[in-house]
Amino acid sequence: MNTGSLKARLVVGLIMAGIALFSYYSKMQVNPITGKRQAVTMTPQQEVAMGLQSAPQMAAEFGGLYQDQKAQNLVKTIGMKVVTDSDASKSEYQFNFHLLADPETINAFALPGGQIFITAGLLKRLKSEDQLAGVLGHEIGHVIGRHSAQQMAKDELTNGLLGAAVAATSDPYSPNNSAAIAQYVGKMITMKYGRDDELEADKFGVKYMIQAGYDPEKIDRPSEFQSTHPDPDHRIIEIKKALEQYKKTGKFE
Repeated sequence: MNTGSLKARLVVGLIMAGIALFSYYSKMQVNPITGKRQAVTMTPQQEVAMGLQSAPQMAAEFGGLYQDQKAQNLVKTIGMKVVTDSDASKSEYQFNFHLLADPETINAFALPGGQIFITAGLLKRLKSEDQLAGVLGHEIGHVIGRHSAQQMAKDELTNGLLGAAVAATSDPYSPNNSAAIAQYVGKMITMKYGRDDELEADKFGVKYMIQAGYDPEKIDRPSEFQSTHPDPDHRIIEIKKALEQYKKTGKFE
């Protein structure tokens, strides 16, 4: 292996890593609702535009919208009540709620800017309007927390550091390099951040439910929708802690 070539790759890798880190930390903004400093790449208006643009394609991925208008209206009515009767109404986002036709998938998710979806498969498992308000409140929390925009910035950082690692350590004369290991580490980093976001969204959801007149104590064991969600037992414990704190102090930490 050429020593000069290795040194050159290391220098290039360090420069790329420095640019990625500088770019990430230069994007800090203060969330107007939470007061939290976050690295985000978009303005709220851009988040709204992205969500509106992506909503039709996202619905198509789950078989389109559920055709029962009564069920569709129930989701929209409860979702908008949670928004309008809570601090979520202070945001710039344009919330809309969609019931998806997929009867098997158990999931709910939010696009940037306020487009929120729940599958028919999840809705049929819920036993009360309070539970539906809990699911939608959680997704509203993701929007208010700007978790999608924040995750995009983190992904950009991860991709930049991965590129730096590959540039610094890959040997073009060998099929073995650190790219696969670096990619795995990057996924673990984003997994950690994702779990933190889920717990924060749970706290937002509890707060918004209470403000809108729903009872968070009626939330059943949350379904573990995907691998980034904390396990149901842990989430229930954290939700109860948040609820007790809110009852005593009127706020969440």
